[in-house]
Amino acid sequence: MKKIAIINACTDLGVHVNGASLGAQILTKDLCSNSTVSHCYTLKDSQTKEQANPKNPVTTCQEIDDFVQEFNRLLLAMHELHFEEKMSEENTKLYQKKMHDLVLSVKALDTKNEKRNLEQINEFNQKLYSQVLQILEDNEFPLTVGGDHIIAIASSLASIKKHQNLGIIWFDSHADYNTYATSVTGNLHGLPLAVATHFEKDILADFHEGPFYDPKHTVIIGGRDIDPWEWGNVLEAGVTVFSTKDIQKYGAREICKKAFEIASNGTNGVHISFDLDLIDPQVAPGVSVPAKDGINLKETYELVDEIVKYANIIKSADLVEYNPMFDKDDKTANLAKEILNKWIANF
Repeated sequence: MKKIAIINACTDLGVHVNGASLGAQILTKDLCSNSTVSHCYTLKDSQTKEQANPKNPVTTCQEIDDFVQEFNRLLLAMHELHFEEKMSEENTKLYQKKMHDLVLSVKALDTKNEKRNLEQINEFNQKLYSQVLQILEDNEFPLTVGGDHIIAIASSLASIKKHQNLGIIWFDSHADYNTYATSVTGNLHGLPLAVATHFEKDILADFHEGPFYDPKHTVIIGGRDIDPWEWGNVLEAGVTVFSTKDIQKYGAREICKKAFEIASNGTNGVHISFDLDLIDPQVAPGVSVPAKDGINLKETYELVDEIVKYANIIKSADLVEYNPMFDKDDKTANLAKEILNKWIANF
């Protein structure tokens, strides 16, 4: 059993709503006295979103929001009509370019969405990266509790810097595989997995000197709310995606087993990053960006039970996106604490 160090990564700068920065300390309040936990660190934003970006409102004007929603609907329809076909490599590339060009056209309408809170996010993640590296150098297991999913850039890259060759499993309803060029909103929490695999090469990882994750050893579990143009990125990179429907069809344990096989094949271990919005919002409403039709409570427990079977190859872990402002009767908090307790007892 490893000595575990908990890091409360208290930030919501990557997401467009407030509240995720409050989640970590609520979840870990009673965990830091556990005999298996050696240290409990807390990192907080130096600024709120409003302080970091006073001249750029967090939300865009209603006209832009309405336009983007209609744009998303039309693009998804085009995706369903064309992208499921067996297209040639040339036509696939042309299709992807058309999607990217459409996104850039929408972005051009909203100059207020430019790389929201980039400097503040980089400042936070650089501190977190250094903290996780120190924990790894002390031969302890870093368990990072968020906070929004932007924190996984720092935790995952610190882990692969230490271990050099890792796979990564991303438990999330979202792929988080946008690049800045394909992000309509400018909310940077939609980019972290693309950054960790170096598909997004230009921003958010300047502090990292080391290898990145190979998309061939990268798996998304529970993906169901993925932008059409983001799908283009995922397919181009070669990332494996198991959807909620796959979990329902084959079972949570089987999907988890396949994911670890892919992520650990030829690597020195695996980093796992678990976003609570993987779970259906009826079960876990306390998240910043809920997505309907998620996994149920039984499937959640099955996934968590399967994860701990691979404790010997898991080198680091995140649990993110608990937002107490949206929780109901502590349903999400209690479930998240169960997950963390299971990890601490078995990692």
